[in-house]
Amino acid sequence: MTAAARLRGVTRRFGAVTALRDVDFELAPGEIHGLLGENGAGKTTLARILAGLLVPHAGGTEIGGRPVALRSARDARALGVAMVHQHFSLVPRFTGFENIALFNGGAWTGRGAAAPGYRALAEARARELRLEAELDAPVAELGVGARQRIEILKALMSETGVLLLDEPTAVLAPQEVDGLFAVLRRVAGDGTGIVLVAHKLDEVLAVADRVTVLRRGRRVLTEEAATMSAAGLAEAMVGGAGGAAGRRHRVTVEAGTGARTGEGVDPPGEAMAGAAAAEAKAPQEQPLGIGLGGLEPGPVATLEGVTVRSGGSRLLRDVSLTVLPGEILGIAGVDGNGQRTLAAVLAGIRAPDEGTATLPSEVGWIPQDRGEEGLVNDFTIIENAAFALHGKAAYRRGPWLDWAGVEKTAGSLMREMDVRAESPDATAGTLSGGNQQRVVAGREFLRSAEMLVAESPTRGLDVKATVAVRARIAELAGGPAAASREHQTTRRPPATPKRPPGIVLISADLDEILELSHRVAVMVRGRLVPVPPDKHDRTAIGELMLGAQQGDAPP
Repeated sequence: MTAAARLRGVTRRFGAVTALRDVDFELAPGEIHGLLGENGAGKTTLARILAGLLVPHAGGTEIGGRPVALRSARDARALGVAMVHQHFSLVPRFTGFENIALFNGGAWTGRGAAAPGYRALAEARARELRLEAELDAPVAELGVGARQRIEILKALMSETGVLLLDEPTAVLAPQEVDGLFAVLRRVAGDGTGIVLVAHKLDEVLAVADRVTVLRRGRRVLTEEAATMSAAGLAEAMVGGAGGAAGRRHRVTVEAGTGARTGEGVDPPGEAMAGAAAAEAKAPQEQPLGIGLGGLEPGPVATLEGVTVRSGGSRLLRDVSLTVLPGEILGIAGVDGNGQRTLAAVLAGIRAPDEGTATLPSEVGWIPQDRGEEGLVNDFTIIENAAFALHGKAAYRRGPWLDWAGVEKTAGSLMREMDVRAESPDATAGTLSGGNQQRVVAGREFLRSAEMLVAESPTRGLDVKATVAVRARIAELAGGPAAASREHQTTRRPPATPKRPPGIVLISADLDEILELSHRVAVMVRGRLVPVPPDKHDRTAIGELMLGAQQGDAPP
């Protein structure tokens, strides 16, 4: 059978880093092929070569059995190759519909206007795929989930022989994931070969026909998915059951989550400990009633009747919540229901139009969009780390930053978070998406002594990094969170006199919410709906999340 796509002996370098080394890869027509590996293993590089976005330094590419030289995404698209990117490729000022039409040449008349009926076709396709999105709003005004749905819809609006999906389910509700996989099976049934780049092992095994694992730029495994287990895939990815994360966390792979933390969470890493120790030596300015042991107990943060408006719509509607020290408050929801605005209010970067927000003096914030809100791509890792350290007295020399101290802490952060880069002087834009997420998460842990707001903190992370970040979040809250309702973990006391911070975890990943959270709520069209403890399961919360997207009235 002629392959839908094939790579032969492909090598691709970025400076001194070899992202792919002599890799062979084959995609059959009508096949869903899962592509797995740690962050920085070369998955996205492989997909971008097939999409015409990168040219290999060695090796060859075939599409439909013919050798090709892909020099651009246009070349690949002309041969029936489409890619849904982990980092979106949408024009921010264009509406969702304009982005869809822009990508598909058949959508246009000779006069530069959308072809008659194309809008109705796009809407019908969106309903079919269960990927309804706001088509008339500029993409810049949409959340990550809405942008992801537009990306997927854009790629599936025209005939494709090869469809490349880079982390397409990261911000979708469980029912949406099921719907997307049903669509992928139908698309594959029509003969399209699909490459699914993902980190959730259970999702890959549920939908893929074959799986390929990359490790440090080399192909180490290609097997039928039916013969593999999640544990076997995880071991192939990390080169052993423990891997680097095993130095600090015991990794157990379970169905439904891809990775869970076990016992034995270690004390804070050297970056956090170093920053805390340096801060302890500096003069302290503590706000009354916040952060120090021995003060009167009370909430870390409160919102009372908070409403936020934009234009004629209300992004938040009379939201009240309390964040307690040592507590992880999980907030689930399909993106676009107010989570971004809620996070901005809790992080102190957006003021309520009505109501009051009482917040601590310093809040760590892991934003949902690391590219737009988390990093400056032209800055080095050191310079990006400085955003968390510049306000700390220990890192100031009068009006100047102590760059030597910042550099030392940035190096510790890289070791602690296992950031794959040549040095702290590497610019953020040269890192893979997962390594960028590690930098953002590690930096924000440094300023989370009082409160952490984490939006999809493990989005785009591999199994090992997901375990490490979730364990750190549980550790920040004072000890391991109750990872399951059946096996409660006794919380250990904080290691210092300071009370542990409060944590607000905002995520569309229900495994993440249920694994870490003590309380759970769902955002429903700007309102915060508490979820009773007896409803803390994927089905009940997922239905509430999906109902919010489809316009059902909140309970």
